[in-house]
Amino acid sequence: MIKAHSTGSFKKTEAFLDYMQHGKAFKDLDRYGRWGVDALSNASPRDTGLMASSWGYQIGHTNGVYSISWYNTDKEGGVNIAVILQYGHATGTGGYVVGIDYINPAMRSIFEKALSDVWRGVMNA
Repeated sequence: MIKAHSTGSFKKTEAFLDYMQHGKAFKDLDRYGRWGVDALSNASPRDTGLMASSWGYQIGHTNGVYSISWYNTDKEGGVNIAVILQYGHATGTGGYVVGIDYINPAMRSIFEKALSDVWRGVMNA
């Protein structure tokens, strides 16, 4: 026979499980979404300003998985301008325009802040 004995309280464990079960760790996703839009807009190259003002975000929650998706609606000829500026593109005359990594540096601080805030919330639940 196996016996187990425990002393103390499960108060912290129960608080943590409640915090996670009710999605409290993800309550600020809208704020991070807005911050991301601002960061992407500020980092976007501005020939006309259209691409910089075309950023948006969407919050998803499916089967316990939360997400933020950022998108840009500026398209010319069916081509997303934000994507070709990030990764580069061929020209109509056979040349190639090298991409500029402006998205990752702009979003790095948003990701770090979100991770820090969520982790702090989990630890303090």
